[in-house]
Amino acid sequence: MRSGNITPANYFGDGKFYAVNTMQAPYQPSGNAPADATGNDLLYATTNSATTLPPLTNKNIGDLLSAQGVSWAWYGGSWNAALADGARDPAAKRSVIYAGDSNGVATAANVDFQPHHQAFNYYANMDPVTHADNRKAHLKDYTDLVAEAAKGTLPAVSFYKPEGVYNQHEGYANLSDGDAKITDLVQRLQASPQWRNMVIVFTYDEFGGVWDHVAPPKADLIGPGTRIPAIIVSPLAKKGTVDHTQYDTASILRLITRRYNLEPLTGLKMRDDALKANGAKPMGDLTAALDL
Repeated sequence: MRSGNITPANYFGDGKFYAVNTMQAPYQPSGNAPADATGNDLLYATTNSATTLPPLTNKNIGDLLSAQGVSWAWYGGSWNAALADGARDPAAKRSVIYAGDSNGVATAANVDFQPHHQAFNYYANMDPVTHADNRKAHLKDYTDLVAEAAKGTLPAVSFYKPEGVYNQHEGYANLSDGDAKITDLVQRLQASPQWRNMVIVFTYDEFGGVWDHVAPPKADLIGPGTRIPAIIVSPLAKKGTVDHTQYDTASILRLITRRYNLEPLTGLKMRDDALKANGAKPMGDLTAALDL
């Protein structure tokens, strides 16, 4: 099997392959429209498209937090608007989802919501009909993040993904809009009653095409890749420090796992085992950057 979205069958061994992150969520908001405009069908993406991923059933970090009774939520920029946009008649043109201006550029009026960035919307336990309560509790809008921060009612763990207009991606967004958005959010969080116990980590999903003189350590078939920026803002952060510990994006999940004494995700264990098998160190969990 080869396509623009899926690796060859058995790429990682018997029956295992990799679907890239532009496969679409099975629930709205999705890059694929509903199959028809009948009842609850509007809440789902069509299954007739090869790029609609079937609902995932493996454990994710949200499942592990819930099992330990730890509160958490995912906040998406323009989530509510995208929900409404996705649940329109399949023939209707989208105005929020993958919707930049006439030149494909994301703007304040054309925010370019990107459903393939909404991680938890791919999981079976977020089904909008059979798990509506779970979905409502954990998948929220950016406006909820701002309101809860002001009231001091943010959950123990919060994830935030901005719309395309603010993600600083080359080609359709810009640095200044993204910088202004994250600065505003950090200032709101610093003004929250919960600030003294917060650790904010913001990072990117790719390195931006800039040449890196340091080769990544060898582990497995999908990484680690080239280095990407990550910044920690917290009363607990070591001041004026550049941390040279080896991390990857999942080090954020390692920090959450350590803080709340969670069962390690299978993928974290596999990555660290692969690193050690190739003579490299396992990834850190960000605690070296904090005064705990």
